[in-house]
Amino acid sequence: MELPSLLRAALERELEGVSRKALAERAARTSAAYRSGQGSAGVIRDVQDALAYALARLPATYAACLSVFREARLRAPGFTPRMLLDAGAGTAAASWAALEAWPDLAEISWLDASPVFLETAARLAGEGPEPLRRAGRRRADLTCGGEAWGRADLVALSYALAEIAPERQAGVVADLWAACDGVLALIEPGTPAGFARLRTAREALAGAGAQILAPCPHDRACPIEGADWCHFSVRLPRSRDHKLAKAAEAPFEDEPFAYVLAARPGLGAPAGARVLGPPRAGKPGIELRLCAPDGLERRFVARRDKAAYAAARRRNWGDPL
Repeated sequence: MELPSLLRAALERELEGVSRKALAERAARTSAAYRSGQGSAGVIRDVQDALAYALARLPATYAACLSVFREARLRAPGFTPRMLLDAGAGTAAASWAALEAWPDLAEISWLDASPVFLETAARLAGEGPEPLRRAGRRRADLTCGGEAWGRADLVALSYALAEIAPERQAGVVADLWAACDGVLALIEPGTPAGFARLRTAREALAGAGAQILAPCPHDRACPIEGADWCHFSVRLPRSRDHKLAKAAEAPFEDEPFAYVLAARPGLGAPAGARVLGPPRAGKPGIELRLCAPDGLERRFVARRDKAAYAAARRRNWGDPL
């Protein structure tokens, strides 16, 4: 899952004349700061910090967001959003992904507390598609209420919930839902902590009348217990500069992510079941771990059942069944 050519070109333009070694050092410091619990305000201090962040994290964020938006298209094929509210926009990876998923998207609005991120997003979109070039920019603290945000068919909050104090996350999710006329996408790192934040948000959204489109096949309480967590993975290629920024040798990266898609009732329908981990194939057949309407289950598909086995072979981690 590669970046759009216009976004790749924009990154390359921003990198002209910039020391790759210096950017890699900045990217390493930024990653360490985020892992220690610091938020963007204390990490992204200037355009070079934002560029280092974009080089290291934008490709994976874009890939995760596009995976989620493609799932939204499957679950709600008649949903054709015209306006996106990209909350906690950062480098606007979610906006680029949304435009890839829905090319008819006409209006985009960015909300972010960081003027550096908003400036970087605008620079990267400078020669991009028209909706991105003229995207509205609003410097906004998401915890201060959403009365002035306006409304949108599609609302996205990607990789930003963790930066909000736990006691204020519920209010932010409620404000985002109030601003949403169609589908709300919440995307977080595929970690136990990211899943826990999304499970709490999911429960609140379902209680507020939202239809949970994905990944869950139902609106009831999440059946996952203990140390387990629901997450998925997407593979993306690494460019030479991306490998340098990540101090990595592998030509690809696997990005774990977790997500919730909530919709206004009637816009779509959840899958019948979802594959929660890599299928386990053996000589007798394939075993799938599923989240189904009645809860978690393991389903064995025998090789001798040729039609069912052929269908199961085409399913992967995260796919609907």
